[in-house]
Amino acid sequence: MGKKMIGIISVALVILLLAAGILIGAKIFSITPFLAKGYEMQGVDVSHYQGEIDWSRIEEQGIQFAYIKATEGSHSVDAAFQQNWHEISRTGLYAGAYHFFSFDSAGEDQAYHFINTVGELQGKLIPAVDVEYYGDKEKNPPDKESLCRELQAMLDKLEKQYGVKPAIYTTYPVYYRYLNEEFVEYPLWIRNVYFSPNMDMRGKWTMWQYSDTAELDGYEGEELFIDRDVYSGTAQEWKEKMCLPILDFTD
Repeated sequence: MGKKMIGIISVALVILLLAAGILIGAKIFSITPFLAKGYEMQGVDVSHYQGEIDWSRIEEQGIQFAYIKATEGSHSVDAAFQQNWHEISRTGLYAGAYHFFSFDSAGEDQAYHFINTVGELQGKLIPAVDVEYYGDKEKNPPDKESLCRELQAMLDKLEKQYGVKPAIYTTYPVYYRYLNEEFVEYPLWIRNVYFSPNMDMRGKWTMWQYSDTAELDGYEGEELFIDRDVYSGTAQEWKEKMCLPILDFTD
């Protein structure tokens, strides 16, 4: 093969890579659904934006678990939480509740709000705390020391209540600014809709939100899309590490 042909091929490859990068960055094309297919435990996470959800229909499409938004800050309750929490119990789906962490409220207050709203979690998934930028927080990020202090206070209260370390959902910018070296003992639920976190976080992540533009049958809300997630391990590991036991008080 001549040098001229090698040059043409090299330029063509560069153009293809650039085009693929642009398409992936613009979410016109996504490789993560293909990368996520190999995981045993497939799930979704939802809020009131998905509207009324037919959980039986969701289950029929190969979904095994769902995290449902319960609370936000120290006062807000998701408008669809109670209905989702009740209706999902009619299915065989593993159900979990998550809290959207506020940078402007005391961590203990947020923990009590979650506990008072959700109640017991016997037979459910471990609680999860969503820590991400909102509003103008990315442009005006809070102090690391104060954020970590309040987040730790919330996590401690939840662990005391439920007997397990909660999972932390987060994005790359928040992870590397605040969490990377501070909360390594907590299950990490990382958002990456562009590539697999195994490329740079192998062994660190527990759950992966791989898409925020997925579509399934069975919900009707203002949001067309639904978030998709996978668990890093096997189904047996999922039961052992992510599920709270059902306590038996008969003995």
